[in-house]
Formats: sequence, C-alpha cells, structure tokens
Amino acid sequence: MEVGKIKQVPLREIWKREDSDFTVWLENNIDYLNDVLDFEVTIEEREKRVGSFSLDLYGDDGMGGKVIIENQLEKTDHDHLGKVLTYLTNLDANRAIWITPRPREEHGRAIDWLNEYTPSDIAFYLVKLEAIRIGNHPIAAPQFTVVKGPSEQIKQIGQEKKDAASRNEIRREFWGRFLERMAEKSDLYAGQKPPAIAWMSQGLGMSGVNINVYCTRKYVRGEVYLSKGMAEDNKRIFDYFLERQQDIEAAFGEGLVWERLDDGIHSRIKHQLDGVGWDNQDDWSRIMDFLIDAAIRLQCAFGDHTKQLRAEW
Repeated sequence: MEVGKIKQVPLREIWKREDSDFTVWLENNIDYLNDVLDFEVTIEEREKRVGSFSLDLYGDDGMGGKVIIENQLEKTDHDHLGKVLTYLTNLDANRAIWITPRPREEHGRAIDWLNEYTPSDIAFYLVKLEAIRIGNHPIAAPQFTVVKGPSEQIKQIGQEKKDAASRNEIRREFWGRFLERMAEKSDLYAGQKPPAIAWMSQGLGMSGVNINVYCTRKYVRGEVYLSKGMAEDNKRIFDYFLERQQDIEAAFGEGLVWERLDDGIHSRIKHQLDGVGWDNQDDWSRIMDFLIDAAIRLQCAFGDHTKQLRAEW
C-alpha cells in the first residue's frame, strides 16, 4: 500500500462558481454533508425564491422541520449572515446551515449566540468546507466539519440567561415601586435607581456602615451591614453597637438579630421576615411595607450611635 501526504485543494479549482457549480454538486451529493450532521437533509428545492432573494438549498430534516442551506466559497461575511437569518425567518424553517471554507471567529460567536437565545426547536450550524487530495492524485475529496452547532448545554445556557434577564426586569420593577413608596415617607434612598440585584444599600454616615434592604425568594430583611475591608474593623464596630444593644433596640421598637459572623469579614444586625419573596407579586405590598418600616427604624436606632462612633474612630 502506498502512503502519500494529504494536500489542501483550493475550492475554486473544483467548483469555479458557488451557485452553478458547488450548490448543484451539493444538491446531488447531500450525503457528504449528512455524514457530519445529527440529522439527514433531503433537498426539496434549489435557488428557492424568498422575495427578491434566492436561497441556495431548501429541504426537510426528516422530522417535520425545514432546513435552509446557505453556501459561501469565501470567508464568512455579514451579508451571508443576514441571508441566513432572512431565509430562516421567511421560510419558517427550523434549521439553518451556513457552509464556508473560512469561518470568522466573530461569526462563530454569532452562531453560538443564536443557538443560546433562540427557542429550543431552532438550530444554527456553521460548517467548514475543505477539499483534499493525496499526493498528486487527480481526485479531490470534500471534507465537511461542523464548527458551531446546537447542543443541550448551549440551549440550557441560553435559557438560564433569559431567565436571569427576566429576573432582572422583575427586580427592577420591584425596587422601582419600593423607591416610589419609600419617597413618600423618607429620603433615605433618594436619588437611587432601581437595581437588578437582590438588595439596595444606603450609607449611615460612616464609611462601611450601611442600611441594606434585602429581598430574596424566601425572605426579606432590613439590616445594618458592616462592610469595611478589614474584619477586625467590622468586629470592633459590631461590638461598639452591641454594648449599646439595649438603647438601640428600645429605639427600634423590638429586638434585632445580632450576627457578628466571626468566620467572615463582615457583620450585620438584622430584622427579617420569612416566607415571602420578590417572585410572588401578591407579596410585594407586604414586603415593601416591611422593608420601608425596617429601614426607617434602623436609621433612627443607629443614626446617633453611628455619628458618635465616627467621631471616636
């Protein structure tokens, strides 16, 4: 048996034109492409009209879905990416295959993004086309490689991102309403914009001493949160307040939960309500009343002590 070196063959030596040569060849030899896909394409039409445009190949995926194939014998470009999206949407297809010898990294990321954010029954494939021959043998062999495609992991990542975006919007709406109601009773959080996270923070007149309002799916709380960079500073401040616990809780109007958190950097003194959460809008009114009341009473209970501490620090 003779052994020879594999040589790359310029595609234009085999197919001079993309439309009349390569697309025609692929229509008649779709099995070469099917060998690297996780489904089988049956070609139904070549040069299918889509308005004033013309899709290279249109077919069936064998599972009731439609497939569009856009061919390109050069490096990927924005024009062909736009065509892929145009054909997929206008023909109500489920799968889009973009064939090219030189996929740009930027377009690969675009295909990943499309696979992440489109519905689970939509799939995009970026397929690299090469041609090889062994030594000086006159016959060249096409090679297809899927460089980008859908997967359960990619779809799951996309769903998680969409879920996160949805959560962020709900949280912004929650905090927006909270700020409106808080402004009617106090200027404690004046000038702040509604965040997309689970808490809002406001300084209490000393760096690292803040009043936080915190809202999760299972509980909400108002707290004085000690967040200086050094653990010993936070423990020192906590102990200063703890020495005045009786006066602080009298001013607050009830007992508080004191968490020195010796294993961590930070410390907190909190007032918490369990069994409610931001994801149930029926709870919102009760939650906001609780947080507004807690924040105002914490400011009243800790404000003068914090000023005194700052003067002594």
